[in-house]
Amino acid sequence: MAIWVFAEEIDGAPTPGSLELVSKANSMGDTAVFYVGAGSPEAFAVLGAHGAGTVYHLDTGDVLPAAPAARALGELLEGSDTKLVLFGMGNTDRDVAGRLSARLGAPVVANGLDVSLQDTVTVTSEILGGSLSVTTQVVLDGPALVITRPKVFVSEDTGGGSPEVHTVALPDTGRSGGATITERHVEASEGPDLEAAQIVVSGGRGLGAPDKFAMLDELAGLLGGAVGGTRAVVDAGWVPYSYQIGQTGKTVKPSVYIAAGISGAMQHIVGMKGSSTIIAINKDPDAPIFALADLGVVGDLHKVVPQLIEALKSRS
Repeated sequence: MAIWVFAEEIDGAPTPGSLELVSKANSMGDTAVFYVGAGSPEAFAVLGAHGAGTVYHLDTGDVLPAAPAARALGELLEGSDTKLVLFGMGNTDRDVAGRLSARLGAPVVANGLDVSLQDTVTVTSEILGGSLSVTTQVVLDGPALVITRPKVFVSEDTGGGSPEVHTVALPDTGRSGGATITERHVEASEGPDLEAAQIVVSGGRGLGAPDKFAMLDELAGLLGGAVGGTRAVVDAGWVPYSYQIGQTGKTVKPSVYIAAGISGAMQHIVGMKGSSTIIAINKDPDAPIFALADLGVVGDLHKVVPQLIEALKSRS
């Protein structure tokens, strides 16, 4: 009984989130990966090292991948004994999961924090901004479709061998597969990747103005970390969407998370509460962020952060 994982290729390799899912699937049973992208022996070897026994490879070229991927994956699943298909939170993952749901007549359980497979599939998830935990048991003749949040599983290189690779022909999806990619743009960025950084310095509306993010950039640079922000500052245009941490942004799980001028709205908490150590700086002693923080500094961040920067400079 195989567990399937949907994996998309980004920059010539499986996404980190898909490797987390492969490791999780491998802990529950035999793992097959439906891999969308150009593919390469190196990429397939990485999947095998994380537990994939079989890889079904679909190269969609410049065609938007969701429609052909959903059809091809649906055809492979028909008549199989597959009980579970795991998806991440990527745009293509969610698009394919929705299309596959319509094709198979099966519901999608989203926002999963944990998944188990016994006689049935059981999913633990959160609703209402993370304020309630829900356990869902999926009872189906066919596979359960589950979308999980990033960083909830650990990506583990188990030293597995190269998987068996099967090439999947690009299916004809008619008009639904007519959209093509004409141009690609990569957003320029400096410093560590936000989702992979071990130290994150994040700012909220308490900064007061977009130019105040300069001191967070300096602090993060001294610490070797990355800079993030809340939805409020992104919506205000202070920083780009790539900075956003929270339910509708990125999920981070660093060793140290510094929240400067962040009140602690649930939408933001969902994206960073897994951090090992949380340090909050806020002038409001009743700010909700302090309930979550391991260390709280009640004070004006415009004084605290510069003093912290000077202290770090004096040690270098």
